[in-house]
Amino acid sequence: MTQAHDLGKKAEALAAGYLQKSGYALLARNYRYLKSEVDLIVQKENILVEVEVKARTVSFVIAPYEAVSYKKIQLLVTAMDHFVQSKIMDVEVLFDLITYVFKGDDWEQDHIEDAFYPFG
Repeated sequence: MTQAHDLGKKAEALAAGYLQKSGYALLARNYRYLKSEVDLIVQKENILVEVEVKARTVSFVIAPYEAVSYKKIQLLVTAMDHFVQSKIMDVEVLFDLITYVFKGDDWEQDHIEDAFYPFG
């Protein structure tokens, strides 16, 4: 495994634990559909949340939240639509972003709720 892959997996595990402690039920991890992968799918009451997790080290040039492109959002929306339809769910869907910046053994987390909207 690469160092970036390991960092991403660590961030996903931290995010999953944080969300579960915050009262969300974890429904799926690394959900794949066509060319998309949804990091985490969680639910609280009648709200289904797609959570994109981004991790960086302090020395990385681009901020984690800047790594979610228009194309990535389109892929996430398609994957979430498939997830909801395949499970026949009647829920509101939100798209959150959780970012981690690692500084050695320390890390900083930011949870941006309803971070982006599906494009029409």
